[in-house]
Amino acid sequence: MSEEVCPTCGLPKSLCVCKLIEREAEPIKIYTVIRKFKKKMTIVEGIDKKSGKSVSKELKRKLACGGTFKEGKVELQGDHRARVKELLVKMGYDEDQIEVS
Repeated sequence: MSEEVCPTCGLPKSLCVCKLIEREAEPIKIYTVIRKFKKKMTIVEGIDKKSGKSVSKELKRKLACGGTFKEGKVELQGDHRARVKELLVKMGYDEDQIEVS
């Protein structure tokens, strides 16, 4: 029985480190913008497109808010900057690469 091999790193799927390397590669920026009717939106930039949908879904569920993932950004309704950083660290992202402004 041979285990599947990751095409990127060449290691067996159970030992693959590709996702960890991808997470450490790009800095993540968290900030708010004001949209129509003075409503705040929290924007999270720097999440890769492969895991963006699942990350946005998890953040929306944990924060009990609406939002979407489009154009490489996670958009969440409301001001959730501090809480988003906590949740991203729990999801496995490095705290040093997350910038909150």
